[in-house]
Amino acid sequence: VQLQASGGGLVQPGSSLRLSCTASRSGFAIIAMSWYRQVPGNQRELVARITNGGPTNYAEFVKGRFTISIDNAKNSVFLQMNSLTPEDTAVYFCYVRAAGGMKEYSFWGQGTQVTVSS
Repeated sequence: VQLQASGGGLVQPGSSLRLSCTASRSGFAIIAMSWYRQVPGNQRELVARITNGGPTNYAEFVKGRFTISIDNAKNSVFLQMNSLTPEDTAVYFCYVRAAGGMKEYSFWGQGTQVTVSS
């Protein structure tokens, strides 16, 4: 599975961004898709997760502001980010948990930079 993430950029506080990640797959069934973020010097942290069946999980610091969604037909996951603050500045990574050949695998995208600054 290869992941292509896009949608990051430089925005002002209070603005919105929409991140996209498309998974190209061959012989894998997607179990869940997630977004993580990482600030230099810190560990990567979960932002939001959505399973193929639809249930979602959000980190407390984004509840009410971010929405994760999935397009199963396009193997894509989206992260709508509203009311951005400077604390949301980070590299955002797409993560896929997939199954294939009776095993489960993890795949990471290359990351997209989100910078929130006035």
